[in-house]
Amino acid sequence: MNDQNINPLELIVQTPDVETSYDFIPQTFDDYIGQQALKDKLNVYVQACKARGEAFDHMLLFGPPGLGKTTLCQIMANILQVSIKICSGPMLERSGDLVAILSGLGKHDILFIDEIHRTPAHIEEILYTAMEQFKVDVIIGQGPGARTISLPLQPFTLIGATTKSGAISAPLRSRFGIIEALDFYSSQELAHVILQNAKFLNIAMQMDAAQQLAIRSRGTPRIAKKLLRRIRDFAQIKNNNIASVQLVLDTMSTLGIDEYGLTPIDNLILKKIIFDYHGGPVGLDTLASITGQDKETIEAVYEPYLLQQGFLEKSSKGRQIPQSKFLHLQKKFTGQNCMF
Repeated sequence: MNDQNINPLELIVQTPDVETSYDFIPQTFDDYIGQQALKDKLNVYVQACKARGEAFDHMLLFGPPGLGKTTLCQIMANILQVSIKICSGPMLERSGDLVAILSGLGKHDILFIDEIHRTPAHIEEILYTAMEQFKVDVIIGQGPGARTISLPLQPFTLIGATTKSGAISAPLRSRFGIIEALDFYSSQELAHVILQNAKFLNIAMQMDAAQQLAIRSRGTPRIAKKLLRRIRDFAQIKNNNIASVQLVLDTMSTLGIDEYGLTPIDNLILKKIIFDYHGGPVGLDTLASITGQDKETIEAVYEPYLLQQGFLEKSSKGRQIPQSKFLHLQKKFTGQNCMF
């Protein structure tokens, strides 16, 4: 890609149109299922800043991918009646791109930067003055004749989202007035998310079927919604658009997803540690090499759920299988009956 031909506005991700989306998109906090403690706090913050006529405070949200960070921010924008611009940290490569995006924000608008931990350092430095003083310094000209001017910005809100809170630099973190974490969903919460989306997709589904899908969705709404779309395919072709319990179980089996929500890649990671390294520890570089996955994918996609469910442990020496799970997993992979 030729950087010289990039339009900064092309770095902005447009909010999806509800009518053309494959998923139900909540428009209010009441529509948004889960994360109740966080919703309660955000609702207070939103109503307070709206009453004062101020921009919402800068906020950092962290947690595994797919838990609804972007959706929460879209709801906030709806309530505050402001525009939200969405972009990704790694895409902000040139200072001019960020300046163009910031200068295009209206009063009290929201700039949402996903994967903010991957924002280049020189871009991060521009954000400091933009967040604190609502201005950016622009260099005009080159060489000895170059001069710096301050470009004023409308008061705005920066919301950063990250899967790696520890990767955020201290200077950037200190500039966020609100820092909150999103947690994995319970199976019950996910079942309600699934039923909400099943209704939107015109799928006939009862709670018992939704619960079977929920326990296989890794505590993550995004995964639940993706799996529901595949269930819709099978229900449409094989069961008159009815997503019964048996159809859910058959579909999950076809997709290689077991009763704990473990995918073929999850099981490959666990198998390699158990049989090739006797339970570990195994370094991340080695694990990436033997599974064919890159390190970032293992850390961001697979590890959080395996750690949360107790299938994996991290130590200074690497990844290992907990003693309490080793024999159970070994029996599972050798075809012996076992219960976790």
